Amino acid sequence: MGKRKRIQSRGRPGLHKLFREFSLGESVAVIKEPSVDSKFPIRLQGSTGIVTEKRGSSYSVEIYTQDKKKKFLIAPVHLRRILSK
Repeated sequence: MGKRKRIQSRGRPGLHKLFREFSLGESVAVIKEPSVDSKFPIRLQGSTGIVTEKRGSSYSVEIYTQDKKKKFLIAPVHLRRILSK
């Protein structure tokens, strides 16, 4: 993924992305929002996980890396819902 956004989505994210709600046990994809200045580990880009709890305005996401479970606190602007069929 490049460091630039598409021309149609330039600028700050909308309020619907900042205040997105997720339920516990929901599958999410971790995709960095480049317009938000945050300390974001690049190794998480593109990974998927499960929401385990909400802490303040962020969510605790459980991600499998190789064969271990790890928990990360991620802001909702960097999370996208994975639709299951």
